[in-house]
Order: sequence, then C-alpha cells, then structure tokens
Amino acid sequence: MDYLDSLEQKTVYIVREAYSRFRNIALLWSIGKDSTTLLWICRKAFFGKIPFPVVHIDTGFKFKEIYAFRDEYARTWGLDLVISRNKKALEEGMCPDKGKMECCNALKTDALKKTLKEKGFKALLLAIRRDEHGIRAKERYFSPRTADFTWDYQHQPPELWDFYKTQAGTEEHIRIHPMLHWTEADIWRYIEREKMPVVSLYFAKNGKRYRSIGCQPCCASVDSRADTIAKIVRELERTKIAERSGRAQDKEDSYTMQKLRSLGYM
Repeated sequence: MDYLDSLEQKTVYIVREAYSRFRNIALLWSIGKDSTTLLWICRKAFFGKIPFPVVHIDTGFKFKEIYAFRDEYARTWGLDLVISRNKKALEEGMCPDKGKMECCNALKTDALKKTLKEKGFKALLLAIRRDEHGIRAKERYFSPRTADFTWDYQHQPPELWDFYKTQAGTEEHIRIHPMLHWTEADIWRYIEREKMPVVSLYFAKNGKRYRSIGCQPCCASVDSRADTIAKIVRELERTKIAERSGRAQDKEDSYTMQKLRSLGYM
C-alpha cells in the first residue's frame, strides 16, 4: 500500500463508519477539487453508487464552469443531487456587495439550515482539510453542531484510537470530515493517479489559474503557468502563498473565517 492508498483507505473507513451510524446522511459537494475527490472516494467505497444525497449549496454567484461541471457529472455518476438555495435572501438582493460575512451566512449557512430542516439530515460529509486554513486545523473528524449550527471549537470531543463521536443529540447534527489528513498536494497527486475530472478553472490559461474556487466575485486568480497536474504539484512544492489567499472572506480580517465557521459555515 502506497501513501495515496493509505490516505484513501482512512477516508473510506470514516465514510463507511459515518454511513453505518447515520442513514440520514448527505455529502456537501462544492464542485471544488476537494469535495469532488471525496465524492469520487465515496463512489469507490460503495462500489460505484453513492447511497445518500449529494447537496450543492448554490449561492447563484458560482462560476459558470462550476454549474456546467455539476450538471454533467451529476448525470454521469447518477447522483441524487439536492440543490440548496436561500431564495428569499436572493430575492431581497443579498450579494457579496452587502458584505462577505453577511453574504456567506445568508446564501450558504442559512441555505444549508433550511435544507437540513426540510430533509432531516443528521450528518453531513464535508471535504475540508487541516492544511487549508488555520481554523480548519482545529476540526475533528466527527464534529457536532448545535441546533442553531454553532460550533464550539474550544470544547470538542476527543478522538483517540479511531473512536469518534457517532451519535447526534435530538437538536444537533454531526459534521464529518473524512479528508482532514490530506494536503493540497495529496489531492492533486490523487486526482492525477485516478484520472479524475475537475473544473477547468484550476489549470492555467493566459498566465492565470485558480487554486480555490467558489463564488466568482469572491475568488481571485493567481499568476501561474501550471496547465497540467504535474506542473501544479511542482508549483505547490515551491510556493509559500496560502491556498485560500485569493478568497475574499479570508482577507477581511484574521478572525473572519473563525467567526463564519463558529456560526455554521463550511
């Protein structure tokens, strides 16, 4: 078993453990490289067919390439796709110009709250990684959220010898993070090995590419000549620039992401 196999097998174990404990479970798919990798591994874990819904939180401001990729592969892979939108907030004019924190709360967190209430999900699979952002390094593989989505990052359940918190209280749900132990370079090496499809925005065009994708108004491209996965990996081995440096909500102040996640943001 090589290094990528060991990463994959731990993720498969956590996904299967989650499904065995929570049958009312869903996977959050942002269409980014990490969540697409998690989706790919879930398909492998369940022999080609994911036995639970896949939720895309649609703010209405995603790149057109994201929507095209979502629609194509939801059909190709036979996904039970749930599109989560806060229609009321959008109709009232909510957008990034209103403030990045306000917009993320309304169009992402509140949209997810609505979907959880409607669908009754008690557990959510998310593809966050510890190396992606300082606040995400504080996460557990199985992380409880209260009824109002609050994350108490100062008092989390211990995780010793692969024993996890696999029960949710009546008014809470569990966030499950099977990719915590991966790095950005691991993801790209795995994508290359598996010959996985990913959104074209990650590859350089006219000297620019995106390392992290989401809502178009909140993402900035980086200077790059990396138009293949091999070149992306070599670029990552040299760079000292943070992966999410181009995401607007991470640049407003050093505590914005912590505030967002404590309120329920992914």
